[in-house]
Amino acid sequence: MISSLRGSVLHVDAESAIVEVGGVGFAVAVPAPLARTLRVGDEAFLHTNLVVRDDALSLFGFAERGELETFALLLSVSGVGPKSALGVLSALSVDQIADAVAAEDDAPFRRVSGIGPKTAKLIVVQLAGKLHAAPRGGGDAGGAAPTAIAAQVVAALVALGWSERVSTETVHEILGGASAAERATVPALLKLALAQLGPSRTERTGV
Repeated sequence: MISSLRGSVLHVDAESAIVEVGGVGFAVAVPAPLARTLRVGDEAFLHTNLVVRDDALSLFGFAERGELETFALLLSVSGVGPKSALGVLSALSVDQIADAVAAEDDAPFRRVSGIGPKTAKLIVVQLAGKLHAAPRGGGDAGGAAPTAIAAQVVAALVALGWSERVSTETVHEILGGASAAERATVPALLKLALAQLGPSRTERTGV
């Protein structure tokens, strides 16, 4: 399994790139928004998913781990193939996908080329409870924490005794002042949250 690539960009088009690693050029299908950021000659790092079929090996690449995980979840939906899953991630961000699923709204998926009404409904039904939108930061927060990281920090705070509402609001608040490095890992973001909240409820009550 090829789980990631780091190398020089040799070619880019609307939804694919060729990345040279150790003298070997890998053809990688990527979401359209990512393709627009790649430049020939620049170094790129991609999280990848190798899809194996009887007649082909296809590599799909993403800038964020959350996109890779969402791609894998989309592939688990009946009727969604790699190209359709990539189309969804070209049209919608991870948070937009999570929000649509949480709201049981299949309209955003029906607008994606290759996704029909039945498949759009299946995406909403089969991914229910599997995706979590990242807490939103206000103003120029420098970007939200990756969805999975933010969700894990909220879950950790709940396990320590705070309510889900307080935990979510706290993560939302600290994102604005967190550095990119602090937003990138669960321990660093959790440390910031605990510093703001103080001792957990169980510690204060001795439970």
